[in-house]
Amino acid sequence: MSALPQPRVQMDNAPEYRENYANSVQIRASLWDFFLIFGQVTQTAPDAVSIRNFQGIYVSPQQAKALLSFLQQHISQYESAFGEIRLEPQGPAGVIQ
Repeated sequence: MSALPQPRVQMDNAPEYRENYANSVQIRASLWDFFLIFGQVTQTAPDAVSIRNFQGIYVSPQQAKALLSFLQQHISQYESAFGEIRLEPQGPAGVIQ
């Protein structure tokens, strides 16, 4: 049995394509998809933060698992080079600040 040839892939950016920095990602899951909401956290007072969401992306469970695998591999490599990434204590509703 011969392997199927790999398709040629052409990637183009849509006119609305933008790049942003996110230090907040909220995730909602359903039976059919995962919804990732990206935003920026800003300290507004000593005891308060504001999260400004700017993009929501739906991904299939298959794409979510592929993303998980990619992130696990690359985070492991990053930590091998630079040391453990420590997470801050969690705030309300499980949001990592």
